Amino acid sequence: MFVDQVKVFVKGGDGGNGLVAYRREKYVPMGGPAGGDGGDGGDVIFEVDEGLNTLMDFRYQHHFKAKRGENGMNQKQHGKNSQPLVVSVPPGTTVKDAETGKVIADLTEHKQRAVIAKGGRGGRGNARFATARNPAPEIAENGEPGEEMDVVVELKLLADVGLVGFPSVGKSTFLSVVTAAKPKIADYHFTTLSPNLGVVESQDHRSFVMADLPGLIEGAHEGVGLGHQFLRHVERTRLLLHVIDMSGLEGRDPYEDYVTINNELSSYDERLQNRPQIIVANKMDMPDSQAHLDMFKEQVGEDVEIYPISTVTREGIDELLYAVADKLDQIPKQEEEVEEVDERVVYKFEKEEAPFKITRADDGAYVLYGEKIESLFKRTDFSRDQSINRFARQMRSMGVDEALRKRGAKDGDTVRLMDYEFEFVD
Repeated sequence: MFVDQVKVFVKGGDGGNGLVAYRREKYVPMGGPAGGDGGDGGDVIFEVDEGLNTLMDFRYQHHFKAKRGENGMNQKQHGKNSQPLVVSVPPGTTVKDAETGKVIADLTEHKQRAVIAKGGRGGRGNARFATARNPAPEIAENGEPGEEMDVVVELKLLADVGLVGFPSVGKSTFLSVVTAAKPKIADYHFTTLSPNLGVVESQDHRSFVMADLPGLIEGAHEGVGLGHQFLRHVERTRLLLHVIDMSGLEGRDPYEDYVTINNELSSYDERLQNRPQIIVANKMDMPDSQAHLDMFKEQVGEDVEIYPISTVTREGIDELLYAVADKLDQIPKQEEEVEEVDERVVYKFEKEEAPFKITRADDGAYVLYGEKIESLFKRTDFSRDQSINRFARQMRSMGVDEALRKRGAKDGDTVRLMDYEFEFVD
């Protein structure tokens, strides 16, 4: 089965917790703090493996979680950092944030890597908090949680040549004739339900990769028929072979088919209308094909490259493959992947996000939220009084107390931060 789009959950490993510990040595009556820092959590990394050509493995595993870092140890020993979780993906894989649609990584080359979810930083041990005023602190931080998110993993085939055209125009038959690929071939529409790849070698020993992609119909750019399942794979190809049935046996007009398919390509992505294209006039062994081809040439003009072929008699196929190989020699491999980038550096003032925000819950409680204050909360060890007092001082320095008073908080009111509730003391 060919799988080219999946949604998975990824989570970086949590950081290890820092340790509260003290030296216990003979002849040292007042041993100082000796708690070590926790190790960093592992990252979730996607790595390209050119031996893969489908996302099949993702059908059976939808969760990828890296291991957490080791907790800090006595004698100021640092906890072990966790190894990254490396997930193999095929070339041509694009990773997007499922919530925002933002592209996180575009992986095309063998062994190329991208960090998808970063592991959390390890918490500091009490040896880090020793001061002249507090030489033996009972303070240690918990490790930071690793990043977690749902991502959409898409595969866009890396083929040099893509076969486009209406269903049943002979794309699969053509691929089976010029390569060793064995696509499903039958006399009904949408025989090809997933892309097929094959390596083509011309008579002068030039080779390239060709993809037979599911047939298009009108409205495909809006998802009609196989829709985007097909069109996403066209983006990576350097050259399009537009296969048209010149026999007229289906009752369709070749020129109308040509216009319709090109409209679907440009509607999906405007860059595709400038993609080099060769027209393959197929089924020329049929009685009325030559007449239809003559009329078609008059309608499209002289600037369009047209190669008449027959997959039954193999007439014209060698000439077509020579033309494809010549065209690919003129098209740089990265031409279509490089987008124009403005190299100027623009410095803009961006207002710093507030460390916290306040809202009211249905039960009347004041709810604190925000990335900075929630991160501080997660790193605090609430099992130790000194850590709780430190957290209270940090909240006060952020201006939480003053902000709650302005919102009308009174002595004894409930304040909620994530899963933790406490009373406001004025």
